[in-house]
This record gives sequence, C-alpha cells and structure tokens, in this order.
Amino acid sequence: MAVLQSTFSDTVAKGYPGMVANGETSNRITRTVEDAAGIAFGKPVYRGSGDHGCTGTVGTLATFLGFTIATSALAPIAGQDADEYQQYDNAAIMTGGAIYVTVVGAVTDGAALTIGAGAGLADGIGATAADATHIATGWIADETVTDGLCRIVKR
Repeated sequence: MAVLQSTFSDTVAKGYPGMVANGETSNRITRTVEDAAGIAFGKPVYRGSGDHGCTGTVGTLATFLGFTIATSALAPIAGQDADEYQQYDNAAIMTGGAIYVTVVGAVTDGAALTIGAGAGLADGIGATAADATHIATGWIADETVTDGLCRIVKR
C-alpha cells in the first residue's frame, strides 16, 4: 500500500473557520443561501431578501443573524470551493455559543467584536469600536489573537 503521509507537524491546528469551538450550549438555525458566489464557513451572515434566506452581503445590526458553521456534509462539486455553502444550500448558522472565525487586527480575551460595514468593510471581524461603519455584534473574543483564527462566544 502506498504511504499517503509520512511526516507530521509537531503543532496541531486549534481549529478552522466555522468550527464549533466546544460543547457548550449554543443556538443554531438554518437559512437558504441567496448569494450566487456562496458564503464561506465562519463568515457573518445577514437576513436575506426572501423568506428563510440569508446573505453574506454586509447589512445592519437588525439584519445580522450570526456566523456560518462549517460542515462536511456538503458534497464537493467540481469547480466550487469545498469550504463554503453554495447558492441554495441550507446554511447552518450559529446565533449564540462558541465558534472559530478569522479576525482582523488585535483582539483580546473579552473584547467586544464588531463587523466592518460601509467604509469599514475592509476591517472585517475585529475589536474596532462600534460606530457608523462597524456593527456591534454582541459576540466577544474568547482568547487573545492578532490577525488570525479566534474563538468567539456569545452567551
């Protein structure tokens, strides 16, 4: 039999975007993806235009739903990314609990998180103060991280 992997890293990855961080109580919903480009795992999602729909297009605090949960239940399709929900997929969304996402900038344990909107869109998910271009999410960082994978919680 051929050897598939003969070397291993000394460090184990702590997680990946959209991974449920632990077994604590969480709230999860599903919505149908409206975006033709799909929505990647661990990304913020907002109420869509149709009933039961969702979109990755930045909206407002009133339309913010939560973050997409990664799944291995989706069948890979040629030409499409494996780490995202495709248009018309039922996306699992965490509205409360603990999940891993990619943050931009420095965040500290317990810092309130915002999502860039409008002129702040390039800021992504981070600890920038809520203002006209940053949506307060109600989620907080559960560890100290700079530009990378971070466990976030909403309890």
